[in-house]
Amino acid sequence: MIDYEALRIIWWALIGVLLAGFAITDGFDFGVAMLLPFIAKDDIDRRVVINTVAPVWEGNQVWFILGAGAIFAAWPYVYAVAFSGFYLAMMLLLALMILRPVAFKYRSKLDCPYWRSGWDYILSGGAIGSSLIFGIAIGNVLQGVPFQFDLDLQINYTGYLLDLFNPFALLCGMASAALLTMHGGFYVALKTEAEVQTRARYYAHYAALAYLILYAIAGAYLAQKLDGYVLISDVAHNGPSNPLHKQVVRISGGLVTNYSTYPWMILAPALSLVSALLAFLLRFSRKSCIAFLCSSLAIVGAIASVGFSLFPFMLPSSSQPNHSLLIWDASSSYLTLMLMLVVAVIMVPIVLAYTIVVYRVLRGKVTRSYIQQHNQSTY
Repeated sequence: MIDYEALRIIWWALIGVLLAGFAITDGFDFGVAMLLPFIAKDDIDRRVVINTVAPVWEGNQVWFILGAGAIFAAWPYVYAVAFSGFYLAMMLLLALMILRPVAFKYRSKLDCPYWRSGWDYILSGGAIGSSLIFGIAIGNVLQGVPFQFDLDLQINYTGYLLDLFNPFALLCGMASAALLTMHGGFYVALKTEAEVQTRARYYAHYAALAYLILYAIAGAYLAQKLDGYVLISDVAHNGPSNPLHKQVVRISGGLVTNYSTYPWMILAPALSLVSALLAFLLRFSRKSCIAFLCSSLAIVGAIASVGFSLFPFMLPSSSQPNHSLLIWDASSSYLTLMLMLVVAVIMVPIVLAYTIVVYRVLRGKVTRSYIQQHNQSTY
């Protein structure tokens, strides 16, 4: 029988897996859209680029729904604080993500250059904005979010929307946009040929370089300048969730203490950096599949490094560190986590298998001739 402590650790890891699944699959959708104005020179090229993701972009969002649903059910305090604190940012993100399916569906309804170009820029701008917001959110979580609880565990958020756009968060936002641009560029290179493929590799190459620089700067700033959170009084790992029963301090360099306590955790940032470097070096290679795999591993490493840097914190509080949310004091009940685990063990492999089958069936390249032959049935 799995005990409560182990169950909490399992769900912390599963949330990371679901977020990585979302970032890898929906991430290249965003990357493709961001590159659309740069790698496509005419309407046929733009349709080639859009149709590389056309059959899969809706299915990719399943991972986003799974991740958000899992946080809601497994970590209700985290969900409540995050969606309260980031409410306006979430509304902005939602608006940008709503524009995406509208742009996909409507851009080909009229055979008018201005109509199509307008929707293409909306699609690209929405992807850029969404990628930045995801990175900005991660940057703010690493710094801590200004919230606290009263004695009845009611949440009081004391921050403002503009506070979220601080220098470190913007740096993380740019790193996120560069990472997804690299990922999307290598996906387009994998799915196209000729000039579109060449331009996609070119921009993916420089996006990989930009990510390497931004990730290194963010890591150095995180280690040297950013205050981290350290738990100084133990909490009941098997007890009921109550975020008020602990003591936490903020110290400079606190976000890198786990890497000395658990040296194996250094594999996560190393994986992200090495994978992005390999992707960068593969520009002149025709191994687009390997480059895309490297960009996927870079995403996994980046997400894992955030989780490892924060561990055991889920959401630190900058205004009242003692009220920070930990793995041990922010989860749902044992019964809830156990029932969800049974469902996850059954459903996640099914979703994963279905995703693999879909990509297997839809493999192959999208070409100009294919778009011209299927003019009425493609975007």
